[in-house]
Amino acid sequence: MVYNKNSIITALIEKGVKIPNPFSVEISEEVNINLISSEDVTIHSGCKIFGKKTLIMPGVKLGSRSPVTIKNCQLGKNVELKGGYFEGSTFLDSANMGDGAEIREGCLLEEEANGAHTVGLKQTILFPFVTLGSIVNFCDILMAGGTNRRNHSEVGSSYIHFNYTPNQDKATASLIGDVAHGVMLNQPPIFLGGQGGIVGPSQIGYKTVIAAGVIYRGDCPQGHKLLMNSGPQKEDMDFYPGLYWSVKKRVINSIEYIANIIALRQWYLIVRSKFYQGSEMEKLLYEGAVEKLELIFNERIKRFNQLVGKMEKSIELYKSIKGIEVSNDLINQKRELFENIQEIEKGFNECLSYSGDEELKAEFLNNSDLKNKDFISEIQNLSEEIKKVGTSWLLSIVENTKNVILNYLPSFI
Repeated sequence: MVYNKNSIITALIEKGVKIPNPFSVEISEEVNINLISSEDVTIHSGCKIFGKKTLIMPGVKLGSRSPVTIKNCQLGKNVELKGGYFEGSTFLDSANMGDGAEIREGCLLEEEANGAHTVGLKQTILFPFVTLGSIVNFCDILMAGGTNRRNHSEVGSSYIHFNYTPNQDKATASLIGDVAHGVMLNQPPIFLGGQGGIVGPSQIGYKTVIAAGVIYRGDCPQGHKLLMNSGPQKEDMDFYPGLYWSVKKRVINSIEYIANIIALRQWYLIVRSKFYQGSEMEKLLYEGAVEKLELIFNERIKRFNQLVGKMEKSIELYKSIKGIEVSNDLINQKRELFENIQEIEKGFNECLSYSGDEELKAEFLNNSDLKNKDFISEIQNLSEEIKKVGTSWLLSIVENTKNVILNYLPSFI
C-alpha cells in the first residue's frame, strides 16, 4: 500500500501510531504531530482529529466502536473514547466514554471518570471514578464522591440535569458533592437513580440517593438521605415570562458553585501542578485542565450577569401582578442584585486569586509528599487528619468568596 509521504497520517504511522485503516482517517494540518504519542496509541476507522491544542498521550484508544471526532481536546494516558464527538475538553488518565457521546466545550473528566453510551456533557466536571450510565444529559454540573473504582458516585441511565429555565436563563449549575471534601477521595458516593433528573441549581451532599424516576427540585447539601421526592406537587398557576417569584436559592447556589470552581482552580495551581512536572505532554495536559476551569468560571459569571439583567423587568412585572400584596424582601433582593452587579463581578474576579488560609495551606503542603507521580494513590494515602486540614484550607477559599459577594447582598443572608 502506498501512502502520501507528506501526510501527517503517514508520519504518525511511521512513528508508531496504530492506524489500521489510514485512508478512512482525517487529521487536519493544524494538528501538532509532536503532541500525539507513538506509545500504544490506536486510531480506528473513520476518526477525525482537529485543532492545534489537541494532545494525545500514551495508551489512548479512539473509535473502537464507532468513529470519533476530537477537536482541541487533551487526552491523558490510557484515555479511551469509543465513539462520538469531543471538543474543547480535557480527559485525565484512564477517563473513558462510550459510543455516541457528545462532549462539548469546557468539560473536565478526572482520572477514571467515565460514561456509557450516548452521554451529553458541556461545562461538566467529573471527579475521579464518577460513572455515568447510558443516555445521560449532564451539562453545567460538578459531581464528586467515592473513594476508588469500586466505590464511586454514579448516575443512572436516562438521567438529565435540567439547566435551562422558561425565563431563558442558565444560572443553574449544580453541585453534586463539593470540591473541598471531594478532592480528598474519602467521601461516600452519591447515587442518582435512573429515569430521573435534577432541576438546577441544586446542591446534593454525599451519601445521598435520589430514587429512580424522581425529578428532584430541591437541595440536600447535608447529604445522608434517600430522596423520594422534592416536596408536595404544586397546583397549576399562571405563567408570566420574565417574572421570578423567588431568586434567593438561585443566587445562593450560583455563588456556591462559583466559589467551588475558584477553590478547585487553586487546588490545581497549588497541588495538582506538582504532579505534571515531567514531560511537555504532562504539562500541556495540566494546562488544559486549568484552562477548562477558567472557561467554566467565565461561563458562570456570564450566566450570573444575564440573570441579574432580568431583575428590573421582574420587579415591574411583580408589582403589576401583586399590587399592594408585594413582598418587599423579594423586591429588595432583586434590587440589590442589579444595583451591585459591577461590584459583584469585580469581587468574583478578585476572589479568583485568593489561595486560602495561609496556615492551613502550609500545614497541608508540609505534611503531604506531593512528589509521587501517581496523584490518586498519593491523595488516597494521606492521613485522615491531613485530609481534614486540606479540606479546611479549601473551605476557607469557598467561604471567602461567599463572604465577599454576600457583602453586596445583605438581604440574602
